[in-house]
Amino acid sequence: MSGRGRLAFCSALATLAAACALLPLVDPATWLLQAALVVAVQSCVGAATRRVPLARPVTIAVQAAVSLALLTLFFAREQALAGLLPGPEVFVRFGELLNAGAQDVGRFAIPAPVTEGIRLMLVGGVLVIGLLVDALAVTYRSAAPAGLPLLALYSVAAGLAQEGARWLWFLCAAGGYLLLLLAEGRERLSQWGRIFSDRGRPGTPSYQPGAVDGPAVAPVRTGRRIGALTLGIALVVPAAMPSLGGGLLDAARGGAGGAGQNSGGTVSAVNPLVALQDSLNQPEDRTALTYTTDTKSTQEMYLRIVALDQFDGAAWKPSERRISEVPSPLPTPKGLGAGVETQRVRSSVKAADWYAQNWLPLPYPASQVNIDGRWRFEPEGRTLVGDRGQTTRGVRYDVDSLLVQPTARQLAEAPSPSRSLTREYTEVPDSLPSVVHQTALRVTQDSANDYERAVKLQDWFASDGGFTYDTQVRAGSGSAAIVNFLEQKEGFCVHFAFSMAAMARTLGIPARVAVGFTPGTAQGDGKMAVGLKDAHAWPELYFEGVGWTRFEPTPTRGSAPAYAQPDSPDPSENPGEALPEPGRSTQPTPSPSQSESCTAEEKRLDPECGQAAPAQGGDRGGDGFPLGTVAWISGAALLLLGLPLLPLLWRVRVRSRRLGTRGGAKDRSGAGS
Repeated sequence: MSGRGRLAFCSALATLAAACALLPLVDPATWLLQAALVVAVQSCVGAATRRVPLARPVTIAVQAAVSLALLTLFFAREQALAGLLPGPEVFVRFGELLNAGAQDVGRFAIPAPVTEGIRLMLVGGVLVIGLLVDALAVTYRSAAPAGLPLLALYSVAAGLAQEGARWLWFLCAAGGYLLLLLAEGRERLSQWGRIFSDRGRPGTPSYQPGAVDGPAVAPVRTGRRIGALTLGIALVVPAAMPSLGGGLLDAARGGAGGAGQNSGGTVSAVNPLVALQDSLNQPEDRTALTYTTDTKSTQEMYLRIVALDQFDGAAWKPSERRISEVPSPLPTPKGLGAGVETQRVRSSVKAADWYAQNWLPLPYPASQVNIDGRWRFEPEGRTLVGDRGQTTRGVRYDVDSLLVQPTARQLAEAPSPSRSLTREYTEVPDSLPSVVHQTALRVTQDSANDYERAVKLQDWFASDGGFTYDTQVRAGSGSAAIVNFLEQKEGFCVHFAFSMAAMARTLGIPARVAVGFTPGTAQGDGKMAVGLKDAHAWPELYFEGVGWTRFEPTPTRGSAPAYAQPDSPDPSENPGEALPEPGRSTQPTPSPSQSESCTAEEKRLDPECGQAAPAQGGDRGGDGFPLGTVAWISGAALLLLGLPLLPLLWRVRVRSRRLGTRGGAKDRSGAGS
């Protein structure tokens, strides 16, 4: 292999080594194989065009054209001419995928599933970095500046990752860059031949006339200094970068997730707070779902997306679960006994064409789901999750579910659950302050059983405790957020649900948090419309013989089930009574509630009367993928690293001109002689 060929190989290897820093962000890592393939082809095309030879800008243009063709082949084959040549439809497809990828990045927590949009962002980004590195290090023979795009790639990945062996990925990126520097130095020296020994240096052999053997001490020392300086800056820059939050960018906030890439995979995490915050900040309440149902108890038609069953002190999030093919029918709900009255409910659901997420909203507990597409079943939460990029966009599905109607007596006399279930669903972190447990004991004092404790907790949050529903309160699900909520008594559905579930666990009651939609609003055509602002979070407590049971601690949101208000008549016994109109919330997001101080006439004249203003400050972690922030940080890192190298690049440029002038003069004098 020639010197230039070795340099091209090292350039591609350095790019892939830096790309390894992205591996902890997504799962699985098969995208890296695709990226390695396209980077290798790109490098080979560059090597071939340089041997022609072509002008340097033409070489880069040819590599860019081939790279675009490869991306077209992998991601927009159906829209391309002959499956390879890009046209206008290809760029439209790229735009759709990038937009979907940006939404997925904002929706999922680390590690995120590799959807088509995220895959295009990863492979395309690595391909662009590879082209820059190859152009600088090989085409223009300046390996030192080629470290800037490599460092930008690593810095962005290090800024997004929240945990893991970062040092390992740093060593990969640093090793690739040092290899590139050494290859470039060796290739440059090969153009000069062997280097004369430094006779003035102690320990070197005496000078022999005509000898050309000896170590290239000065160039190697210079290369080491450059490498040490660059690696030192690389260590400082990520540490000085501001942290990023939200969705894929913030693993500390858990949620529901996407599926693995095969039927035997596991479920990744999606961030419910991000989705809730995004929906809450929407300028208009768009309809995400419409459905028809044969039950008159539509106030019980909560459409559940995912259950958050793990609380580590920093966030509520779902445990990693195995997924399988969707069975028909679905298995019997855990804990549901034969003595509990149930009603079979049949519903038909249609998702809007713009509403795309990986989890399928379902009434709980579903017993049969008829849907086309690539869907998998997670049995613990009884949820369906999309596989290999499958989303809810425009899907239609029919669901058979059970309306479970336990009595207060059945809940009060429920036996103790199994030890394994109790151990898993009553676990609380050591970081949870004792005031949470003490408050739970105080609120539930004089209770005879877990059912009475659960009802007292619900009523304390919903009415007796002086809490206020306020969407402007900073979102959070960790221990500190729960304590602040109990002190300030202001928050929205996530605060109420997370706090009640945590307090129930401290009392030994198995609890988790469900995220989904309230039933929506009845339409004139007999359909129910579920808008973005119908998203909601609520606690589920487990009672043996009944199973996971919904409670509603959030005031002005949804409706408490009949079994949770034993002094009230069962709503199902009064079918002719007008149905309440649930507050509009979303995909995991609550909505502003209407103030009770507004009269009917004031609301008619001003529809926004009583609506809480959108959150202006606080936690903006739900804004999705911060493309502008990442671009700004990357540019700042490039500028910071580029300024110290400008004098070096100028000296290299002046020296090459000087040597070129001398070489040309020597050639002319030789030709004249």
